[in-house]
Amino acid sequence: MPITIDLPLDELQTYNGRNPRPADFDAFWDDGLAEVRALDPQVSLEPAEFQTDFADCSHLTFTGTGGARVHAQLLRPREPKDGHPALIKFHGYSANAGDWVEKLGYVAAGFTVAALDCRGQGGPSEDTGGVLGTTLRGHIMRGLDGPPQNMLFRHIFLDTAQLARIVMALPGVDAHRVGVYGGSQGGGLSLACAALEPRIKRVAPVFPFLCDYQRVWEMDLDDRAYEELRYYFRRFDPLHKREQAVFTRLGYIDVQHLAPRIRGDVLMATGLRDEICPPSTQFAAYNKITAPKEMVLYPDFGHEDLPGFDDRVFQFMMNL
Repeated sequence: MPITIDLPLDELQTYNGRNPRPADFDAFWDDGLAEVRALDPQVSLEPAEFQTDFADCSHLTFTGTGGARVHAQLLRPREPKDGHPALIKFHGYSANAGDWVEKLGYVAAGFTVAALDCRGQGGPSEDTGGVLGTTLRGHIMRGLDGPPQNMLFRHIFLDTAQLARIVMALPGVDAHRVGVYGGSQGGGLSLACAALEPRIKRVAPVFPFLCDYQRVWEMDLDDRAYEELRYYFRRFDPLHKREQAVFTRLGYIDVQHLAPRIRGDVLMATGLRDEICPPSTQFAAYNKITAPKEMVLYPDFGHEDLPGFDDRVFQFMMNL
């Protein structure tokens, strides 16, 4: 089984990550969840311009932490069964929730589907950290030099949990039959959501981003998706005097440290030639999951479409 950019497979299967875990990590996220529970989400639903004869499509907007109005697509069967399942989808870094049509297979199978637009990225969700509208890149480092509660990915992680709570409370949805799915950033957010909302029953991350930042930097792969690590040090800490403090602060938003909280079944896919989210960083999160789990390996693939995995996820979610 060829591996050209990372550790041998037997070492990947026992690798436990490099990035430090802050001492108050659990309290940090418990406080965040308490903040979400205290919010009035002010949920609004507006009919979407896209409709079908079997799917009711809506723009769902809610108020998240920091007062941001956060948008998601919501698709519901027009004739739903009581106690039906739901799926929450998360998109890749800087992208958006995507086209409505790509969710219709799940709606036809009886699912409610929600797709989050991450704050300040390609959709209409607000980033209220000083500006309104898109901020696009630099989100890993956004808020790094202030209180960790202001880090943008803290807010985005909490948005995933808040959206899950909203979906679970929708009429007809069985709160114990909800799955999450996404690739790259969406894979990382799927893991974060399942960790912060432990009622999530099925978790399908594909080559998850936002894992083991220090390992990425040490592999000299801090470009493309992780390029802001390099930019930060070049511009704000060129002698790396604060290197340990920077990576420790990033530990608050490192998905590997949230992974032990996951209680749902996990089906994860990794390409062993991935130079954007290196396999070891993905295994750092996977190896910390204590819930039932399975890793599907693609030896000859990188950060790209993984043939057959969407079909496998559909069958995995049908067992909700």
